[in-house]
Amino acid sequence: MTGHNRAAAFLSLALLAACGNAGGPGLDGNPYAPALRARGESVDGLIVGHRLMAAGEYDLALKAYYRAAAEHGTSVDVLSAIGSANLGLGRLGQAELLLRRALEVDQTFVPAWNNLGVVLMERGKIGEAVETFKRAYALDSGESARIRDNLRLALAKLDNPSYSEPDNNFALVRRGSGEYLLLSEH
Repeated sequence: MTGHNRAAAFLSLALLAACGNAGGPGLDGNPYAPALRARGESVDGLIVGHRLMAAGEYDLALKAYYRAAAEHGTSVDVLSAIGSANLGLGRLGQAELLLRRALEVDQTFVPAWNNLGVVLMERGKIGEAVETFKRAYALDSGESARIRDNLRLALAKLDNPSYSEPDNNFALVRRGSGEYLLLSEH
C-alpha cells in the first residue's frame, strides 16, 4: 500500500469522536442532527459541522463549515473547523494551511494550536509539533488532559523516533466540550 493510500485509509478509520460520551451528543447533549428552528431558520453550520465530525462524516462536516463561513465569515472558529475537517479527509496540506490561517486571526486559540500539532505529527514534523503542543498547553494553562497527552506523545516521539506506544492517540480538540480523537499508528 502506498504511503498516501495508507495515510488515507488510516485517517478514514482512525479519526474517532469523543464528544462527552460515546454517543457523541452535540453541545446541547442531543445525539441527533439539529432540527429546524421554529420559524424555519437553519441551525448554525458550526454546530451541524461539529456533530458531523463526531459522526465521522468529514465531507458533510466540511460543507456545513463552509456554510458557517458564508454566514459568519472566516472567524478563527470557522477556519479551525474547516482545517480539522480537512485533516479528517486526509488533506494534510490544506489542514495545515487553514489552521495556520486561523492562528493568524487569533494567536491564543488553543484548539487551532493543538490541531495544528496533530497535523504536524501526521506530516512527520515532530520538532515543530512539539513546539506547537507546548504553545497549546501553555495557553490552556495545562487544563486539558488531551493536550498534555498529545505533548507527552510528541516528546516521546522526538526523543525516540521509533517510539511506538500501543495506544498512540493524538486528540483533536474544538471549542467547547468536544474532542475528536486521531489514533496514530506510529
